[in-house]
Amino acid sequence: MSLFITCPVESVERATAFYSALGWALRREMSGPGGSCFVVTGDQHVMLVSREQYTAVGATEELVGAPGTPSPVTVSFDLGSREAVDDLVARAAAAGGRVGDTDEYPFMYQRQFDDPDGYHWSPFWMTTDADGDVPTSS
Repeated sequence: MSLFITCPVESVERATAFYSALGWALRREMSGPGGSCFVVTGDQHVMLVSREQYTAVGATEELVGAPGTPSPVTVSFDLGSREAVDDLVARAAAAGGRVGDTDEYPFMYQRQFDDPDGYHWSPFWMTTDADGDVPTSS
């Protein structure tokens, strides 16, 4: 299954520069003046499209939101190590992203960042340690 997350952005050029700085691969065959497509990993993609293009493909004004409106969702994904999480967040900060919280649990290390359009990303690393059991609520 392929996954495409589509985000309306204020400036396709600015968004393309930001996600390029993260080190994600641009799919040129799926990109153009109205949008850019990046491979996050495997068959998982993020589409960054102009607000005009987003509304042209059936999105209503309510879905597009106002410029600078934070994303109502968090996109979380796992990376291979704590260092990989820290490296991605450092690249996001250097490219103009806003760095948020760091959460450490016995079973997971997680960081947060927002891109220049306010989309919220949460890369994490899950421990493979047998003692890092996921807590359950009582």
